[in-house]
Amino acid sequence: MARAALEHLKLDRVLWIPTGSPGYRQQPIASADERVAMLKLALAGEPRFEIDERELRSDATGYTVDTLRALHAERPQDELYLLIGADQYEKFREWREPDEIERLAKLAVFPRPGHRAGGKALVVPMPPMPHAATDIRASEVDVKTQVPPGVANYIERKGLYR
Repeated sequence: MARAALEHLKLDRVLWIPTGSPGYRQQPIASADERVAMLKLALAGEPRFEIDERELRSDATGYTVDTLRALHAERPQDELYLLIGADQYEKFREWREPDEIERLAKLAVFPRPGHRAGGKALVVPMPPMPHAATDIRASEVDVKTQVPPGVANYIERKGLYR
């Protein structure tokens, strides 16, 4: 998905921001360190991918709007895009300050089976991913077919998502 965004949106880079432990959703199964380690494995060899750990800090709110405000203040010259799946886009109006999010970043949406994207969002053309990350974490699909081999090995070694 990130490579499709790089190509279609003509991006210089994609910033990966793992979420911390916001109070408004269930705690992640893997620790912050484990999730960053998996990201590093998945992104190895792609210089246009960068990991930003700001949402893992204890003082982070975990709200997209706050992260985008901080990014906008740090990088006022950058045009920001928020990359999300169509399943999340359907719930977007329920997010904290969706109008402000749209002011700070363009929405770029990836197709998902059974979900629609529209409105002001840009649709990134690519074959729909058959499984959401939630399905993979819930072991409803074989993780080895959905993630890079290094990540699959890490998950197996650490006994994650069982």
